[in-house]
Amino acid sequence: MASTPILKPVPAVEPDPGRVPVPELSRTRPKRRSPLKLLLWLALLAAMAVFVYPLVWLVSASFKPQSEVFDNRLFPQTPTLANYVEIWNAAPLALWMGNTVLVTVLAAVAVTLSSSMVAWGFAYYRFRGRNALFFLVLATMMLPGAVTLIPTFLIWNALGQVGTLTPLWAGNLFGSAFYIFLLRQFFLGVPRQIFEAARTDGANDWQLFRHFALPLCKPALIVTLLFEAQAAWTDLMRPLIYLRDSSTFTVPRGLKAMVDQFGFAGNWHWELIVTASVITTLPMIVMFFIGQRHFIEGVATTGLKG
Repeated sequence: MASTPILKPVPAVEPDPGRVPVPELSRTRPKRRSPLKLLLWLALLAAMAVFVYPLVWLVSASFKPQSEVFDNRLFPQTPTLANYVEIWNAAPLALWMGNTVLVTVLAAVAVTLSSSMVAWGFAYYRFRGRNALFFLVLATMMLPGAVTLIPTFLIWNALGQVGTLTPLWAGNLFGSAFYIFLLRQFFLGVPRQIFEAARTDGANDWQLFRHFALPLCKPALIVTLLFEAQAAWTDLMRPLIYLRDSSTFTVPRGLKAMVDQFGFAGNWHWELIVTASVITTLPMIVMFFIGQRHFIEGVATTGLKG
């Protein structure tokens, strides 16, 4: 006995003679670039060239002998590594970089911790006059640095710290209005229910800040560290005011001394100055590339909630 098939054959659908066939679009069809987008790319490339050219010129000049430093060639005609050997004997560059690293680390860590504590207080706690006090903190950003320059110097002079590295970083222990604003905005973006649940489980104020607020705001903390590290590494004004002995010079102060010694009065050695500039610029470039992902994330997400 033959078994009856379960699936019945589907009748073929005859094409409609009145229907106009639509040709299928090729998936590999190239996209047309609009002239506006092309002009935008050209403008971006031109802007990139304007910003990159000085750095390329600086690196190229560091490999040139004294007579070819200002020939404006991007590729040295007679490349040499002698400048990178001679610079360590011409100036105590290693000592200056060590002083700068110390000041940079202390300044960045101090301002990040102090500013994050103040920002956490403004973001989490509810108290009378909070907005007015926060406005007063932001108002300090409107004061030019020259206004507080002399009073600050008199304070450090009375404490006997003029001529030391302390005035270059110790002021950051009291926070910065800009970083307080930046971190407060980030703290406000964290759901408050997380902290309330942790407090219900028995966490105190310090544990809320240490184990919940700081880990959740890691990108903003890294942005603060990068900003302050760059500011401390390139700061020239305060070293000019407070430092007297060359053994305490930072890199910017040391480069200023090199320009005074080798850049004028007939003692022309600009090849050493540009070489020292390249050596002292590399740490900032490396630091930015290391923290680039967190930097972009922090800038993109800071200030979404206020």
